[in-house]
Amino acid sequence: MNKTIITLLAVLFMSSTAFSQVRPYDKTGINGFETKKENLAKFDKLKLKFGGSFTQSFQTLSHSTTSTATPGLVAITSGFNTANANLYLDAFLADGVTLNMTLYLSSRHHNETWVKGGYIQFDKLPFLKSALLDKVMEYTTIKVGHMEVNYGDAHFRRSDNGNSIYNPFVENYIMDEFATEIGAEIDVQSKGFLAVVAMTNGKIKGDIAKGVVYAGGSDGKSHPAFIGKIGYDKQLSDLVRLRITGSGYYTAGSIANTLYGGDRSGSHYFGVMDNALTTSTAFSGRFNPGFTDKIGAVMGNVFLKVGGLEWFTTIETAKGRSKSEQIERSANQFATDLVYRFGKSDNFWLGGRYNKVSSTVGGADVNINRVAVSGGWFVTKNIMAKAEYVSQNYNGFVSTDLRNGGKFNGLVIEAVVGF
Repeated sequence: MNKTIITLLAVLFMSSTAFSQVRPYDKTGINGFETKKENLAKFDKLKLKFGGSFTQSFQTLSHSTTSTATPGLVAITSGFNTANANLYLDAFLADGVTLNMTLYLSSRHHNETWVKGGYIQFDKLPFLKSALLDKVMEYTTIKVGHMEVNYGDAHFRRSDNGNSIYNPFVENYIMDEFATEIGAEIDVQSKGFLAVVAMTNGKIKGDIAKGVVYAGGSDGKSHPAFIGKIGYDKQLSDLVRLRITGSGYYTAGSIANTLYGGDRSGSHYFGVMDNALTTSTAFSGRFNPGFTDKIGAVMGNVFLKVGGLEWFTTIETAKGRSKSEQIERSANQFATDLVYRFGKSDNFWLGGRYNKVSSTVGGADVNINRVAVSGGWFVTKNIMAKAEYVSQNYNGFVSTDLRNGGKFNGLVIEAVVGF
């Protein structure tokens, strides 16, 4: 039996290969967005690729508040944080057909292994044997499953638990748009133009239970979520690439929507601005507007790369409510970063980011702003080291809110592996 298992594993690893339908988990995956149709891998037999990502961080951050809330902030000191790790299984099932499954092996939010999601991707439909569909699929990609919501472009550049290799900074946006939902997505790309349409169940898991009905609020039903994106992404010359997109997300009500709270791994800033009695909260330094029922959001993104210089900007506005609220609230976000890559094969970089969120909390108009400066080194295409200095400030929160006059700053260093 042991011999059979060893033989099977050997076959799987010998069959392991990179196929263009899957975004690489190493340096070659940076600045990737929707998968491209060019140079699809030729299918000869079923192949299985194992991949992984690992992030270990050390931080020296300090925080403070002027709030009258008790017991106040948790005491934090310098030290190593819990390591994060992901496992990827990518299967090449047929010509133009791939399957992806991602597992969180170790994360801040969960101690045990969790499945992020899994989906099947069709870049061809060979089994239907239709010349018309073959022509359509030259420009079309279809994804079905429990997968990352393709709203906006910021989610392509964020850290996802152990996978920190795409992100030139340590943390994600203050208002972190990320969720996995069950549904289907269709991408169409031609001559630089792209369009995305998708429909999902509007929440992070499958659930057929009816929710509580609130007068003037939630109707207790799970409505579908609709996602759309339109844009232009073109390599204009050997040195210049331009990408401009606009995206939208809408659901009339989902009972448990997590568009701004769907990260099952957690923040890469540990402990900052956390209550002393709830030190296990996973989302330190982030802001969730709490639109858990009805939500409509729009995001615009610009990505410009000129040689080693990269500029990425996000403008976002969202409006929604929780299931018990009768009046909708709004939240707005602006973020821009500038990254310069240099050295042999652009193995080094320096970057700066400004991020601001404004919203209404407890009847007060509040805002949070962050400035981050980063630098890093790709030791190999699979090994990366980066350091970031961050300063974040909270303004407008009422005196009984722990974030009143809050701020944190300091240094975070990360070692990252991706393959």
